[in-house]
Amino acid sequence: MSTATLTETLTTAKPARPRRPHLPGEKPFGALRISALVVLIVLAVGWLLPFLWAVATAFKTETDAASGDPSWIGASGPTIEAFTAILSQGNVYTWAFNSLWTSIAVTLITLTISALAAYAFSRLDFTGRKWLFVAIIASIVVPPQVLIIPLFYEMLAFNMIDTYWGLILPQVVAPAMVFILKRFFDAIPIELEDAARVDGASRFRIFWSIVLPLSRPILASVAIFVFIGAWNNFLWPFLVINDTTLMTLPVGLQTVISAYGVQYAQVMAQAVLAALPLIIVFIIFQKQIVKGVATSGFGGQ
Repeated sequence: MSTATLTETLTTAKPARPRRPHLPGEKPFGALRISALVVLIVLAVGWLLPFLWAVATAFKTETDAASGDPSWIGASGPTIEAFTAILSQGNVYTWAFNSLWTSIAVTLITLTISALAAYAFSRLDFTGRKWLFVAIIASIVVPPQVLIIPLFYEMLAFNMIDTYWGLILPQVVAPAMVFILKRFFDAIPIELEDAARVDGASRFRIFWSIVLPLSRPILASVAIFVFIGAWNNFLWPFLVINDTTLMTLPVGLQTVISAYGVQYAQVMAQAVLAALPLIIVFIIFQKQIVKGVATSGFGGQ
C-alpha cells in the first residue's frame, strides 16, 4: 500500500463513537453485576419452582399426584378435582371470611396502638420513658413461641378461648412496629409541630393532622406486613380456636386434610388457596412492599 493510499484511508475513516458517559450513581454493567444477576436468577428460580410444582400438582388427579411421575402435567390431563373437593368440604368460605376480617382487625388495632406508642416515645417526656423503650426493644428478640403458653392461660382466665377476641388480641402487640414508627417520627421536623402548637393545635390534633399524613408511606408498609403476618399465622389460631365456624383459612383447610388423610393433590390445592390472597396483596401493593423492605428495616421480617 502506497503512502498516498494510507493517508487517504486514515483521512476518510470514521471516528469511533464516544462511549456514553455514566449517569451519576449509575454503575457499569461489568462482570460483578452480571454475576450478581445470575445469582439472583438462581435464587428466584429456587423460590418459584416449589410453588409452581404445587400449582401443577393441584391440577392433577389424586392418582397422578400419588404416582410419583415427575411430569408437570398428569397423565389424565389438568383437572380441578382437588379444588372442587377442598371447596365442597368444610366451611371454606366462612374460614376465608374469618381470616380476612380478623387480619384486617389485627392490622387496624396494631397500627393504632403502635403509632400512638411510637409518637409518645418520640415526642413526649415522661418518667421511665428510656427504660420502657429499652424493654420494648428487648422484647423484639423474644421468640413468639415462648409466649404461647402464658398467652393461652391468659385467654383462658379471661374466658376468651374460642372467641374472636381471643384470636385477635394477642396478635396486636408488635414491638418491632413501635420501634420502626418511632424512628420515622424522630425524623419529622419538630418545627412543624411547634408552628401548629403556636396556632393553638392540641397534641392529638398535631398527631392526627400533621404527623400521620407525613407518615403515610411507613404506615402503609407497616399495615401490609402486619396483614400478611396475621393471615399467615397458624399456630395461635390452631391452639385457641376449636369451633369450626371460627377457624381461619389455614387452620380450617388443615382440619379438612387431616380428616380425609394425606391426599397430595388436595394438599397442594390447599396451599395454593391459602397463598392466593397474599399473592393478590403483593401484586397490588408490590411498590409499597419493596419500598418498605428497602427503607423501613423489614428485611428480616
